[in-house]
Amino acid sequence: MEHHVYFWLKEEHQTAEARAEFEKGLDSLFTTPLCTGGRWSVPAPVMERPAVDNTWDYATVMYFDSVKEHDEYQVAPVHEAFIGGNKHRWTKVLVTDLA
Repeated sequence: MEHHVYFWLKEEHQTAEARAEFEKGLDSLFTTPLCTGGRWSVPAPVMERPAVDNTWDYATVMYFDSVKEHDEYQVAPVHEAFIGGNKHRWTKVLVTDLA
């Protein structure tokens, strides 16, 4: 299954230093053996189109072999540490999960 997460950062966390810290946190999410692959990224500089929302600052896509492993990841220490250490940085998070 795929786990997609979009983050909108607060204005005060838009600096190069703050972004670098956030990116370290994103990197840490992929260290769990529950995740079989994925990456984080920023919006691509594509042409504007009515159906495209590129207002987010960062997105992740993570792959899991099963819903069970995804659910275990949700309560895994690496995930909880990321949230605890970074939730003050964002104004909005959007999650979509694909079977």
